[in-house]
Amino acid sequence: MMLATDLDGTFLAGDPDNRQRLYQLINAHPGITLVFVTGRGLEVVVPLLSDPAIPRPDYIICDVGATVVDGETLQPVYPVQSEIEQRWPGEQVVAQRMAMFPGLDRQEVPQQRRCSWFCEPGAVTDRVRQAAADLGCDLLFSAGMYLDCLPLGVNKGSTLRRLVEHLGESMERVLVAGDTLNDLSMYEQGFMGVCVGESEQGLLEATADRAKVLHARLSGCGGILEAVSHFGFLGPLGVDSELRDLEIKGKADLVMVYHRLPYEEVIEDGKLVRRPPTSPNGILPTLLSFFGGDQPGSWVAWSIHDPRQREAFEVHTKVDAERYPNLVAARVALSKDDVDVFYKRFSKEAFWPTLHTFWERAVFREEDWAVFLKVNRLFAERTAAEAAEGAVVWLHDYNLWMVPAFLRPLRPDLNIAFFHHTYFPSADVFNVLPWRREIIGSLLQCDYIGFHIPRQAENFVDVARGVAPLEVLEERGCAPRYLTYGCAVGLDRMTSRISVHGRQIGLGAHPVGLDIGRVQNVIDSDHCQQLIAELRDQLQGIRVVLSVERLDYTKGTYAKLLAFEALLEAHPELVGKVSLITICVPAAREMTIYDELISQIEQAVGRINGRFSRVGWTPVQFFYRAVPFEDLVAYYLMADVMWITPLRDGLNLVAKEYVATQGLCQGSGVLVLSEFAGAAAELHGALLTNPHDPHDLRDTLYIGLTLGKAERLARLRELFGVVQYNDIRRWGDEFLQAVRQGQDGQLLLQEGVGEVA
Repeated sequence: MMLATDLDGTFLAGDPDNRQRLYQLINAHPGITLVFVTGRGLEVVVPLLSDPAIPRPDYIICDVGATVVDGETLQPVYPVQSEIEQRWPGEQVVAQRMAMFPGLDRQEVPQQRRCSWFCEPGAVTDRVRQAAADLGCDLLFSAGMYLDCLPLGVNKGSTLRRLVEHLGESMERVLVAGDTLNDLSMYEQGFMGVCVGESEQGLLEATADRAKVLHARLSGCGGILEAVSHFGFLGPLGVDSELRDLEIKGKADLVMVYHRLPYEEVIEDGKLVRRPPTSPNGILPTLLSFFGGDQPGSWVAWSIHDPRQREAFEVHTKVDAERYPNLVAARVALSKDDVDVFYKRFSKEAFWPTLHTFWERAVFREEDWAVFLKVNRLFAERTAAEAAEGAVVWLHDYNLWMVPAFLRPLRPDLNIAFFHHTYFPSADVFNVLPWRREIIGSLLQCDYIGFHIPRQAENFVDVARGVAPLEVLEERGCAPRYLTYGCAVGLDRMTSRISVHGRQIGLGAHPVGLDIGRVQNVIDSDHCQQLIAELRDQLQGIRVVLSVERLDYTKGTYAKLLAFEALLEAHPELVGKVSLITICVPAAREMTIYDELISQIEQAVGRINGRFSRVGWTPVQFFYRAVPFEDLVAYYLMADVMWITPLRDGLNLVAKEYVATQGLCQGSGVLVLSEFAGAAAELHGALLTNPHDPHDLRDTLYIGLTLGKAERLARLRELFGVVQYNDIRRWGDEFLQAVRQGQDGQLLLQEGVGEVA
């Protein structure tokens, strides 16, 4: 069948349950051709296409019939569109002719091959009608206030009929749906039709004697469902035979959806063995801590599965029966190829560079996007099966961008929260992504979205504005918790609640914190104390500048080396007295995109050491390997200056680790931090530098090396206060509190953040 439906008051209206039933019916039934027939302009229809809860139409007839396009490509349907074009005298001709008549207020909305006004019924005089006729146009007045001037003989019904003929569709297989008089022309073509409940009285009167038109009892989508059953479009069993069971629900009140399991899986002697995580990821134990006690929970993550293995894939496993008795890991089976494409290739080659404003490095492949969608759909289906009625689902980071799009239609009852761990760029950068509308449309299915800092949340709002009509409901001040005008990522006020397509979404800033107790335990360990003693002996008399980062073009390692070289040139008195220790963690072996970068770095290290080295002193000590966290803490303690200069970073936890170590040990170290790192907005007391300015990099490092002790102590005291108070536990608690308060239509007013406007 073909469903040709008006939008406002019809396909976008009705009881939420009926909307879901109709939308699911259309998505599940490949035999239904969906046509939007609307008075809106095409530009106003486009935002609906980014809403994954609304089925995408096969065709769109808009501008009250003056425009007809393919729903996928948005290209005109020829020859239907060209026939309409030939009848239109032109916008300026029509607008100038009608400007002479009083009472016509031009609508400031997108419109093509038509001109539209607001007016009172009395303004549509015989002179106005004659002027339109002289131009070779028709007038359509509807809802007591809308006047459209259209090409002669063009309306919703005529264009729909031409489209049906063009497609070779049977008239008997078409159902039209509407609710106002500007839909009347669709019923005049001889199609089966439904006037949904609460339709305009004039439409009901005009169709009262038409045998093929049903006056439905229910409004919006409910009325369309009535008509589908009434006319028998889906056979004797009707609509219910086509709908999937929506009542399958799990038991978990909290579902954590993360790209990795809360344990490590390794193969030993041909068997899969689970071990506690060895990575120093402080987030994992914090997220696990929310599953203590009696609360049922699930942790959804991927696990590599080879279908050729004889053993059946085990979906559910216990995480820690003693500490988390009611938590299960719900594993999503992925092939190694899927993981390589979804995580190692596509996410890192397409999304990672774009998010960090290096869009020129991005590689976009449609086939990779298809795998990304498949994996996200599998995550959504597993999540839907795990969650109890009204459960909180906590999604993590850009690898799972599209999960809300698949999850919301499956489980509209869920409270979906998303935390974006990675930097979120401005609209002019993000919009480079070929799939930006789908991604933002998916995120707008969430109930709450958290970012590290206000600037990133506001960037999201700006991007969303370009995808769908957006209303800002609430905003709040950012000071004193965050810098406002003092750094590149500062912001004075941030949006905290928006409305899009009738849905409200809460937004918040939640910079991830540290597990301070874990840092203290490492400091107190015998291993760390022994390494500290060794480093003191080896570095005696040398001031240490420390740099710790992964190998990545976003980290600014090469620019930092050039700045250090320039520092030694400008200040020869530092030669022999200051060393730069750079710890650079290699990327995975499959990540060949970093080969050129490591070559540049190694050449720079060799050149600097060749130029400035002396017997007993090396200017740059470069460690190209992963260093255990227990060892890093010792280096943090020994560093006089921590030099962290990413070109762009969502937050940067290394900066906080350094501050915590120095603060716990009553040190006096100086943090020199890129003002393009998210942490710069939060860490009051850091010396901020612009990593894109070689002179500023050099000069700020020099300031850090020459600060007096009193200022060093004062800055560290301020920094440590921030890091100690806003620890990892507070991050998780505040995020979940904001999510749960959002369910009640409230917003968390974080301590230290200004009043809600």
